Amino acid sequence: MKTMGLIISHKNNEKRRALLPKEIKRLQYPDYLFIEEGYGEAIGIEDSEYQECGCHIVSRKKALACDIICDVKLGNADYLDEISGDKLLFGWAHAAQCEEFTSACLNKNFSVMAWEYIYEDGRYLFYRNREVAGEAGVLQALCHIGKMPYECKVAIIGNGQTAKGAMRILHGLGANVDVYNRKLEKLFLKKKHDYDVIVNCVLWDLNRDDHLVYREDLKKMKKGSLIIDISCDPHKAIETSHPTTIDNPVYEIDGIKHYAVDNTPAMFPYTVSKVLSKGLVHYIDILIEEKSNKHLKPALIIDKGHLLDEEVIAYRKHRGLFIK
Repeated sequence: MKTMGLIISHKNNEKRRALLPKEIKRLQYPDYLFIEEGYGEAIGIEDSEYQECGCHIVSRKKALACDIICDVKLGNADYLDEISGDKLLFGWAHAAQCEEFTSACLNKNFSVMAWEYIYEDGRYLFYRNREVAGEAGVLQALCHIGKMPYECKVAIIGNGQTAKGAMRILHGLGANVDVYNRKLEKLFLKKKHDYDVIVNCVLWDLNRDDHLVYREDLKKMKKGSLIIDISCDPHKAIETSHPTTIDNPVYEIDGIKHYAVDNTPAMFPYTVSKVLSKGLVHYIDILIEEKSNKHLKPALIIDKGHLLDEEVIAYRKHRGLFIK
């Protein structure tokens, strides 16, 4: 049996929580959960509510001493130097983008189970979080363009769940929206200078060295135009894109505003925490009991310091980064 510590992420404005008391009541082994003090305060949940479910409320240090560490924004972990031993790290890892995190896990022989790889019957477990990413990013970003949405011509790149969320908001606010899926990439390249707003929702191939929007394109766009990079792979699909924060979401290059917050769903923590808790509750007892599971197996991207994910291996080789 393994213990699990639930950690408060220190990423800017990250208030999403992995498990809520309502769902914990369904678990067989709540006594193996060690929850950091104040874990639910950001969304109005007292420590006593977790204790009533049979969980332990402990210091951060004691939560980090557990066998499994559950952290919503795992790839931004700021505690890896403080922990050692046979740890399983459980959360959104983004192992390719978060190079320092991945290198540290390989060096310290940790295992990593990445939420972004958990699918059930072909559908991503947290698909609703991706929709909220598009919804939240568009809502915050549009406040910085200085025009009402119904005055804007908008291009959405991608047609997945994030794009669906962005489209829901933009259509609801009356924007004129064109959607470009992967098959329409060449068409977008011809028309990209025609838009007031470009929303990037595409899952970019990190081994590609080209871009959909180059820095030189910015001078050809309408002054004051806005790029909303929800996918936020730094300098990938959008060459001039780099991560911003909820507190400071926008910067400007060559007269074009860029919005690139990389945890937009955190602005709606009540909504997303419900999504996370309902999805994860089915796997907590499995992890505690150390059982195998067909949905969790593909999510094990690092096993005791050995990198398993082929895409991440290819990317790190391309970048000349450490692989084990």
